[in-house]
Amino acid sequence: MHNVIRRVGQAALVLAAAFTVAFVLLQALPGDAILIKFESPELGLSPAQITDIRATYGADVPPALQFVHTLLGFLSGDFGYSIQKGTPVTQLLAEALPDTATLALLAIVVAVLLAVGIAALSTLAPFAWLRAFVRALPSVFVSVPVFWLGIVLIQVFSFQLGLVPIIGASPAQALILPVLTLAVPISAPLAQILVRSIDEVSLQPFVAVARAKGASERWILGRAVGRNALLPTLTIAGVLLGELIGGAVVTETVFGRAGIGRITEQAVSQQDTPVLQAVVVLSALIFVTVNLAVDLLYPVLDPRLKNPRHTNARPSKKVGVAA
Repeated sequence: MHNVIRRVGQAALVLAAAFTVAFVLLQALPGDAILIKFESPELGLSPAQITDIRATYGADVPPALQFVHTLLGFLSGDFGYSIQKGTPVTQLLAEALPDTATLALLAIVVAVLLAVGIAALSTLAPFAWLRAFVRALPSVFVSVPVFWLGIVLIQVFSFQLGLVPIIGASPAQALILPVLTLAVPISAPLAQILVRSIDEVSLQPFVAVARAKGASERWILGRAVGRNALLPTLTIAGVLLGELIGGAVVTETVFGRAGIGRITEQAVSQQDTPVLQAVVVLSALIFVTVNLAVDLLYPVLDPRLKNPRHTNARPSKKVGVAA
């Protein structure tokens, strides 16, 4: 229980730091989003009216008071109003979050499947050259820019092969290419960690015992090695989930999808600071929540961690469950 409280406290500190850093950096941005929108000659607003608008958004008070007001609002669930759209930020996030969550969850599932497939082929492929080729794929995947990959996938699968329509696509079809665009780069570190973990666990004595008893390589990989090798991979998967928001910004822009990434791109171009502040805090919240869940799941997946004598043990190396 003490360990859970400590980890929750650490997560709260990370959220507080993310909020503070985002607020300071957004305050340091040149320009003024309110003036960008309301000082247009087409609107015909007087300086007094613009001053009133600034007061409505709380932009006429010192930054320290703005920080306190914004913090209290976030703690109560009030993220303020979008300067450009005039709607509550919570409403914008609530409308955009389901699409991004669907994209992110499907992407992490496909990335895990790709990583497991690469790890299995790198171990069970019948030819040495094929195993070496498969092991080199993660290095290629991790170096591919997301925006370039999205454009290439559109060019190949939509324009050249005609397999995935761009116009008039069903909701399921519209998810195929964006999911692949996000999943391929994410699968690279997962596959690298998983392959390395398989190599390490394969050297453990219990694997040699299982092999001496006549167990097949597939059985050893699936029952003995795979279970132990997945533990460090789980940690990396939790960290990568926090990066999906950043990848979604580019992916949703390339494919013209609605979501958190799209409203972030629009907020950056329009300097809509309330929206940007909320997106940063939301991303940090997702990141710390996923990593907290992964930390709390470790004792469930590795029973040795339930023993106080092993609380400082790291399951990334020399993990073994009796075959």
